[in-house]
Amino acid sequence: MMRSTGSTQKLSVLEKVGYSLGDLAANLIFQTLVTFIGFFYTDVYRIPAGTASFIITFFGFVGAFSNLVVGAIADRTNTRWGKYRPWVLWTAVPFGVISLLAFTTPAFGPTGKVIYAAVTYFLLIIIYSANNLPYSALSGVLTGDMKERNSLSSYRFVAVMVAQFIIQVLLRPLALSIGHGNEQKGFEKVMFFFAIVGVLFFVITFLTTRERIKAPVGEKNTVKQDLTDLSKNKPWIIMLVLTILVFITLALKGGMYVYYFKYYLDHGAQAAFLEHIGFDKFIDGLNKTVTGMGLGTFQWPTDVYTSANSLFNAGGIIFMIVGIMFSKPLADRFGKRNVFGFFLFLSALCLVLFNFYSPEAIGAVFITQIVHGFLYGVTIPLLWAMIADVADYSEWKNHRRATAIIFSAMILGLKIGLSLGSGLGAFILSEYGYVADAVRQTDGAISGIKMSVSIYPGLIFIIGALLLFRYAINKHMEVTIEKELKQRRSA
Repeated sequence: MMRSTGSTQKLSVLEKVGYSLGDLAANLIFQTLVTFIGFFYTDVYRIPAGTASFIITFFGFVGAFSNLVVGAIADRTNTRWGKYRPWVLWTAVPFGVISLLAFTTPAFGPTGKVIYAAVTYFLLIIIYSANNLPYSALSGVLTGDMKERNSLSSYRFVAVMVAQFIIQVLLRPLALSIGHGNEQKGFEKVMFFFAIVGVLFFVITFLTTRERIKAPVGEKNTVKQDLTDLSKNKPWIIMLVLTILVFITLALKGGMYVYYFKYYLDHGAQAAFLEHIGFDKFIDGLNKTVTGMGLGTFQWPTDVYTSANSLFNAGGIIFMIVGIMFSKPLADRFGKRNVFGFFLFLSALCLVLFNFYSPEAIGAVFITQIVHGFLYGVTIPLLWAMIADVADYSEWKNHRRATAIIFSAMILGLKIGLSLGSGLGAFILSEYGYVADAVRQTDGAISGIKMSVSIYPGLIFIIGALLLFRYAINKHMEVTIEKELKQRRSA
């Protein structure tokens, strides 16, 4: 059981913003991995698709299990700054350096490229664990006030959406523009900037936060005891599997959209759509504004599929934010579990539709993405909130609290899902006969691309929704756990 310290459990706006900047920093890298790692390896660094699949899947999967080790160590870390907060500071510079190295393209031979990619990807997965798991656990000890935690979560998701918008909408156009058409140089320059910003934001997170919930003096939990508690915690196991499924889907479809726009959707139809909605005029106006401010010429990529894909991602993200606004009131009324499962299922149906649109149906593709973004957005805060519920459930049941190792379910599942999803995308490309930068892909490759943004991710989401029927923490149990834990902590 934890005890609270400090005169107040209220969090200032400065502390909420400072904490959320850590999520923005981490997501600049995480969203790049989700969206572009497969494309970066196959089309930028020129590694064969099958080899890229092996690197992402094998090394990511092995590195993912570092979460349990990091969680156990973080729960037993004791410094004058707290348990979890110092990890954000200690890992800031290594995280920035390794992120830059992972997206740098040294001029090695074929074997050297593979070795370099494998080593840097593995190191990035490890340092992500050492940084993001303690960071996530920190949210559970900043305050014991549930309303303050909900408010803190809202700040976090704004930061996450900002990072997601930057990566999914602007990263590739920026890489092409800054690299003057050379994506290798462009990715390296953009990631150098992200690394500097990330280190700065992690330091701000460390300086502006304070741990208020601490373990009672003398409480000693062994690693064996923690793992035994986890193995018997059915809600934890279900959330681990669900997290893996969700991030397999996000990595798979997120990484394959660029191929969908480049090789399946008709480029002429995309150009006509962008012209019809006024996007080209908007870019021209933006360029004139930037030039008029004396900032030089704004260079937007000339290939139409990059513009269309960026706008497609932007629409989804904007409506995810709208969906997030509906999440709390719906969960308060119907319970997190029920809302999560229902909206995850509906969002899966939207994904399936992408398989049935013709190459000229650009408007239908964009409308479906907007609807999918809204439906999936409702689920986004619930996944993290349910992990926090599982930590409370463990404390309620076992009379012990191991915050970091509970949160390791999220990061472990996230990284396994990311590795499997990204690797699966590269594997599908290889199996269906994809050839990088071919003027025209085979019918088999096109079919694989379509299935990878529609049927495959849609089915995985549906399996996740069905899995929630086995999740025991319903609305009634949430109220019971919160009430009894408050009584214990006040005692």
